[in-house]
Amino acid sequence: MITCFDIGGSTIKSARARSAGEIEIFDRVATPLDDFDAFAAVIAERVATGEGRSKGVSISIAGVVDPASGSLKCANIPCVDGRLIADDLARVISLPVWIANDADCFALAEATSGAGKGHRNVFGVILGTGVGGGLVIDGRIVAGAGGYAGEWGHGKALQTRVGQPPVDVPHFACGCGQSGCVDTIGGARGMEKLHKFLCGEVLSSTDIIERWREGEAKANRTIDIYLELVSVPLALTLNIIGSSVVPVGGGLSNAPDFIEALDREVRGRTLRRAANPLLVKAALATEPGLIGAAALGHQELAHV
Repeated sequence: MITCFDIGGSTIKSARARSAGEIEIFDRVATPLDDFDAFAAVIAERVATGEGRSKGVSISIAGVVDPASGSLKCANIPCVDGRLIADDLARVISLPVWIANDADCFALAEATSGAGKGHRNVFGVILGTGVGGGLVIDGRIVAGAGGYAGEWGHGKALQTRVGQPPVDVPHFACGCGQSGCVDTIGGARGMEKLHKFLCGEVLSSTDIIERWREGEAKANRTIDIYLELVSVPLALTLNIIGSSVVPVGGGLSNAPDFIEALDREVRGRTLRRAANPLLVKAALATEPGLIGAAALGHQELAHV
């Protein structure tokens, strides 16, 4: 039995897991942002909840743990940013604590229980408010130096002249401090920014996709440019890591025809011209963070 958590900037979700596939969800509470003692108390209270003693705590969090130092980089939860978070929590609850990035846990959940099950090499992609990714090989998260492996959303990767007829698209500034990152246009807010630049209209990503379905010219232009900009770095990423399936989560994955269009563009640009789709909608619509955390925790528990 382990206690697992999915922690974001607004909510902490918790559950007990007897195995990676047997999860009892507890509740969700607001995330204490500025008080570490209050944050740790939420974890401790739920570890003590329910029958049977928990043997460890596994956490999916919107941040990155440096594998060498154990320090957590978490911009949207100030009270844990920069902490040796696993050690700090372990001192409070007297149990081992395992922590992974939320995109990595999403990828692990899909690799072990979702659309990537049966595949050796799985790359999970998040197209939500922004862009994220996680790599799982042989059922294990690949974190890499610094903990950033699979993070395809950052780095000066985007083309600046795209489309037919060609248009010059600037390298928009990114929250990571760079510019031209996939994250600047690849998520929902990025699509909206791209549409405003190209067409002078302020629309939600949902409306842009709906108008694209209807064949509206401006939306078609935005989606065509988006697909070219995003498919090129994603195809390059897949050429390098060799994944045979790419489960896609996040809000944009709720438009299956849009994901199919992106998949066609990506497969047209990879060296391996796969006949079957590479990009597929994530199978785990309910609590992939908790499922991934449970899988991670039971993997680690087996090695304690």
